[in-house]
Amino acid sequence: MKVRVRYAPSPTGNQHIGGVRTALFNYLYAKATGGTFILRIEDTDQTRYASEYEQNLYDTLSWLGMDWDEGGPRGGPFGPYVQSQRFELYKKHALELVEKGQAYYCFCDEERLERIRKIQTMNKMAPGYDRHCRSLAADEVRANLDAGKPYVIRLAVPLEGSTKFHDALLGDIEWKNEDVNPDPVLLKSDGFPTYHLANIVDDHYMEITHVMRAQEWIPSTPLHVVMYKAFGWEHPDYCHLPMVMGQDGQKLSKRHGATSCNEFRNNGYLKEALINYVAMLGCSFEDGRDMYTLDELGKLFLMEHINKAPAVFDYKKLEWFNGQYMRAKTDEDLFDLSWPFIANSGVLGQCGPGEANSPEARAAAGLAFADQTLLVPTVGQRETLMRVMPLIRERLHFLTEAPAMVAFLFSEPAVPPVEEIVPKKLDAAKTREALVAAKDVIARIGGMGEEEADGLFRATAESLGVKIGDLMMPVRMTVTGSRVSPPLVGSIQILGADIAVKRIERALAERF
Repeated sequence: MKVRVRYAPSPTGNQHIGGVRTALFNYLYAKATGGTFILRIEDTDQTRYASEYEQNLYDTLSWLGMDWDEGGPRGGPFGPYVQSQRFELYKKHALELVEKGQAYYCFCDEERLERIRKIQTMNKMAPGYDRHCRSLAADEVRANLDAGKPYVIRLAVPLEGSTKFHDALLGDIEWKNEDVNPDPVLLKSDGFPTYHLANIVDDHYMEITHVMRAQEWIPSTPLHVVMYKAFGWEHPDYCHLPMVMGQDGQKLSKRHGATSCNEFRNNGYLKEALINYVAMLGCSFEDGRDMYTLDELGKLFLMEHINKAPAVFDYKKLEWFNGQYMRAKTDEDLFDLSWPFIANSGVLGQCGPGEANSPEARAAAGLAFADQTLLVPTVGQRETLMRVMPLIRERLHFLTEAPAMVAFLFSEPAVPPVEEIVPKKLDAAKTREALVAAKDVIARIGGMGEEEADGLFRATAESLGVKIGDLMMPVRMTVTGSRVSPPLVGSIQILGADIAVKRIERALAERF
């Protein structure tokens, strides 16, 4: 039996990290087994559906490199893969269950249902339908249908016994049928299927062999097994994945930080880091190893290596992965990755309102993300940035940090306030003396290697009777305008000694 797995999100919001992990585990299992990874759009919730969320799904999976085999715009032999295009199939099967006595027409209006809910709440009863219409006589049902009375179709959940299924991760799970959602709606009065009906019918007809989804779906699984039995179909194998939690033990949400893939992408995370870290959320691969490519993960993935316990999302650990992948990039790759962030930031002076690379222009061109730009670097910009890439690589945690690190190369920064220039252990007079001495050093380091230039700065600091940091910090602030910059010697050599000296002289004139 060839493995067929699916990722079937509802496009009612941007893709979040929990959904990305579900998609990734399904994708990896398909790759590990030589199976098929299917993308299905479950858009029955038309009140919350939006086309931009569906597009975001495609953009997210494409960016991460999770290429699906069937579904979405790609189609396939079991299409259509969009539920709103399959309504006739769902209606047919709902009516089939009615004919088999496994489902029934329910004519209860909203007023009666609300009254039931209030009674259940007041008496602290379990919520759910009271099965009033389950016992309607056939002639009464026919009369209501002939009169055009609105109805829904409900599943007739067995009243006795239990339902059992096996979970690849959690083992055998058994629920008493009396604890299963009592007779849920399968087909709504407007002809739309509910999630449960559409999900089961689609999984059957698309020949899904394994369902891998979050553990929050466990309460729905007994109901789904009941439905499979009602249709006379075999249900797929189940594997319910551990939840993704924040550091406080609560389900990961916006209060913990970024949760949507858009946020991570726009905040300067690399897709390799995100894939690597998410793959290890609740799953182990090889002992003593942290870094994996997507292809390697697809070869090593085993369902039995998934942990039962909830996975804790650690932003610091993800940041570490991001830094590791950043430092593994070639200068060329790092330039390509950082260029859109630099170009879109305005540090080049080319993306003001109404200009060619404004947010409006990028949106009109269909560029939705911070790592996309309409600007093409000039020869000079490219040469300068390629020289600085080796310097910023070791200090970058996120691509969003690149613009601030290189801004001083393209425009003269404002002279910082004197209190930001003067180190804590020096006074203004000593800082002025240090900056004057630094001008002479800068004029001499043009052709020096980094070690030789550092030695010259250290010798100057020693002659002044100050620590090397108390010399370099004022120089950094006056030359780059920031405490955060690439290594200073290399930065000055790229900027040019003449420009660096002029910036120090300006600071001396305006602040000292």
